[in-house]
Amino acid sequence: MHFDKPPKTFAEQIALLQSRGMVIDDEDSARHYLAHLNYYRLTVYWLPFEADHTTHIFKPGTRFEAVLNLYVFDRELRLLVMDAIERVEVSLRTQWAYHLAHGHGAHAFMEVSLCEKPDRWQRDMGSLCEEIERSDEVFIQHYRNKYDHPKLPPVWAVCEVMSLGLLSRWFTNLKPMPIRRNIAATYGLDDRVLQSFLRHLAYIRNLCAHHSRLWNRRFTVTMALPRTKPANLVADFHHAEDRKIYNTLVMLSWMMNRICPAHHWTVRLMDLLKRHAIRPEAMGFPRDFATRSIWRMKAGA
Repeated sequence: MHFDKPPKTFAEQIALLQSRGMVIDDEDSARHYLAHLNYYRLTVYWLPFEADHTTHIFKPGTRFEAVLNLYVFDRELRLLVMDAIERVEVSLRTQWAYHLAHGHGAHAFMEVSLCEKPDRWQRDMGSLCEEIERSDEVFIQHYRNKYDHPKLPPVWAVCEVMSLGLLSRWFTNLKPMPIRRNIAATYGLDDRVLQSFLRHLAYIRNLCAHHSRLWNRRFTVTMALPRTKPANLVADFHHAEDRKIYNTLVMLSWMMNRICPAHHWTVRLMDLLKRHAIRPEAMGFPRDFATRSIWRMKAGA
């Protein structure tokens, strides 16, 4: 089939939505949002309001403001998730560098013998060298100016320029079990669960960085859920729905409790859901989620 749809002006986009039954109380406001958010970007947010997806006819009473509310919620959710990811990423970098350095020296990351797969280590070393080369951090320049051997800075410096994806790959390829277990124990997790979560978190971060939808999205990169430990966390997950954002939020809340016990992140998440009157089931929340310990725990408890 040949694509032959012509582009529509903002006024034509509004008229099309109205012809399909969407109520637009303020056309100037709607035109403003369409001019800055993109009609195509908003389509996914009005899908739940369609009575018939084939004809794109909306359910009676569907308002543009309701669609916009959903979009704004998703944007605020991404910002909240990124706030937690930042803290988790910085913590994980610190733990990785600390345990590698104390177990195998300041330049342990340069030891191929500490990795399960040498070919992957070589690929990741190439990526790390590129990131260091691109870096304009003062501490990187200081090392280059003062030392000529080894060529690369110590692990506690290079960890600061590693991407989350690269950190995830390095942890996955890490061979010494005592180091893997010590890092995971910081968060009360099994090292395989942490490994899987790191990979998933890098994927989520990329979605957020590209302003992609988290609400009602089915993820292609999931994480292995804890099955036995920590016992007080296992029951908080929704094991029957592992492709929605709910389980990610559970793990982020757990990690935040370990990293910064006095945080208000969980409270902010619950407030966000309430403020936008969001149906949490669309994000994989179980019906009884409010009774589960991770959400009943007060910030700082």
